[in-house]
Amino acid sequence: MKSLVRTLFGRLFDAPYLLLSLTSLFWAGNVVVGRFAAGHVPPVAITFIRWSGAFMLLLPFALPFLRRDWPTIRQQLPLLIGLTLTGIVINNTLAYWGLQHTEAINALLLSSGHPLFVAGWSFILYRQRLSAWQSVGIVLSLLGVLTILTRGDPRVILDVRFDIGDLVFFMSQIVFSFYATLIKSRPNIHPISLLAFMMGAGAIFLSPIYAADVKMGATFVPDLKAILILAYIIAFPSLVGYLFNNRGIELIGPNRAAPFYQLIPIFGSAMAIIFLGERPALFHAIGYALVLSGIFISTRGGARPDAA
Repeated sequence: MKSLVRTLFGRLFDAPYLLLSLTSLFWAGNVVVGRFAAGHVPPVAITFIRWSGAFMLLLPFALPFLRRDWPTIRQQLPLLIGLTLTGIVINNTLAYWGLQHTEAINALLLSSGHPLFVAGWSFILYRQRLSAWQSVGIVLSLLGVLTILTRGDPRVILDVRFDIGDLVFFMSQIVFSFYATLIKSRPNIHPISLLAFMMGAGAIFLSPIYAADVKMGATFVPDLKAILILAYIIAFPSLVGYLFNNRGIELIGPNRAAPFYQLIPIFGSAMAIIFLGERPALFHAIGYALVLSGIFISTRGGARPDAA
């Protein structure tokens, strides 16, 4: 039985498209749950509990890898701290704060630009340009996302109003795109070592911010709603999502991985249909087809692999 589990997990860990698709599924739930938490759990509290909780869950499994990789971790400490600050601390704190002050459609519109942000950072950091196929794929995926978010009516975009929450959420996407590009330069350590270090260091960096936030009165009642919100965020978007995301980028590179983030609004709309009773419509089918076509073209249609 143990051998079967290891074989199945090994195959999953070598399937980048499935890993990145599942990451988008978990992160779509994170956007929905993060918006649901608005006014109930403060954003700094969500971020701190998210990463400290995920670290405590992962630590027993990560200790052997951390001991083995510690010399490399010490040598690559500046890079790892940079990954932690951008991928854990700054990005998440800004995103949850923004979700407390914006609408879900605004957040999804802003996050749909992720492949473009990654392309920009890839050029700045590595002088790497998109291939023609990657560019076509990103444009198709973006059109699909906009079709779903606007319900097939482009005039909806004219009615969207942006405020300070949108600006802060947009900044979180810029920061996360930097992380999603920089992770390409990760040190040669086990993925669990990398994730455990980032989670633990992130919790340490967030500790004084959380303490100051509590001192200023930002507290919450740990009722059933709060517990369920935090349990989901700790287990899926954090622990599993980041592990899958990092591995997917490791296998195919940031530019080819980026279009998969366009699945986030796809999964978000599907959740609305399944759990909120929204009716599927033609624009859903058109949007899904455009996004999936864009992802297929970006990853299969002659796109050159990113240099590892």
